[in-house]
Amino acid sequence: MSSNVTLLAIFAENRTGQLAHVTRILTDARINIRWVIIASSDAFGVVKLLVDNTDLAYRKLKEDGLPVSRVEVLAVEVDDEPGGLLKVADALSRTRINIENASGFVADGRAVLLIEVKELERARQTLEAVPLRLLSEAETLRL
Repeated sequence: MSSNVTLLAIFAENRTGQLAHVTRILTDARINIRWVIIASSDAFGVVKLLVDNTDLAYRKLKEDGLPVSRVEVLAVEVDDEPGGLLKVADALSRTRINIENASGFVADGRAVLLIEVKELERARQTLEAVPLRLLSEAETLRL
């Protein structure tokens, strides 16, 4: 079973109403957003979403003309205690894998870190050797 998780990344102008526009498209298509992160810099930003129907969401956003792409990440279950993130960062650092972007959340007593790296397969092997548990997209969506 693949442990990749697919996020949608929408490049958008940083102005009032953009997030409402994106979320209205998804709501109208009955797509549930399970995780979101927004990063902006001056005039533009990126909205990254984990949704319950990636293919439909991608299609609907594209049909509306929004610049959307798919981003493969790893969902890593970490200890919900001091040092949980360190274990991931240290393992990847030792193998010279840079974490491009990351965010985390705690749900149902489980801490999950979503990480973007350029070398997904090598990062997966590194983290599994620690050992750390990587979650599938289906497991991540159930949290």
